Amino acid sequence: MQESTRSSHHPISGNTYATQSDMKALVNDAQAMLTAAASLTGVKADELRARGMEMLDRAVGRASQVQGQAVVKGKELAHTADIYVKDNPWRTMAIAAGVGLVLGLLLSRKE
Repeated sequence: MQESTRSSHHPISGNTYATQSDMKALVNDAQAMLTAAASLTGVKADELRARGMEMLDRAVGRASQVQGQAVVKGKELAHTADIYVKDNPWRTMAIAAGVGLVLGLLLSRKE
């Protein structure tokens, strides 16, 4: 079960990073167009402003898409964790106790 979780993690992560890069590029391009349009007047300025706004709209759309993917992935991970806990209750309790012990030791140290 852990194998499938690992293999499905990488493509989504790569896709998320690619989408973030695309969004940054869109926003940067839109900012450049809007900056250029600020110094112009007339039809050319209106065209540049419209193109800049379209690019910003696309960036917002992609941000919504990334958010949706994150929600889906979060639900998948929660479901996988739920199944693991139900299948391995004692192992889960031992891991939780170990993590609690380590955190307690780290937090109780005063330097």
